[in-house]
Amino acid sequence: MNDNKINGNELIKNTLDEIPEAKADARRIVGLVKENGRVTGYQLSDKTVVEKSRAVQMAKQGEIAGVGVAHRGNNEYLKSIPNEKENDNLGNLPSVTV
Repeated sequence: MNDNKINGNELIKNTLDEIPEAKADARRIVGLVKENGRVTGYQLSDKTVVEKSRAVQMAKQGEIAGVGVAHRGNNEYLKSIPNEKENDNLGNLPSVTV
């Protein structure tokens, strides 16, 4: 891997407020629930769907793997933790209908 990619990943990690340690049985986000183009919830690997605020709390408790917590204004949200795989980045996940 080249140094630019490493530096870019570290920069992205620095934009996260918190990178919780995932529990061994943590689920992963596999789909995005959107309303008017905005993410309002997530589908997890066990097929459950949770609202965005609940997912943030679950991630903080180590119940969702592969994400960190960031904020914009007073709103907390989840961001992918950079890794070598593009297909698990939240922005690349499919939208799901609830």
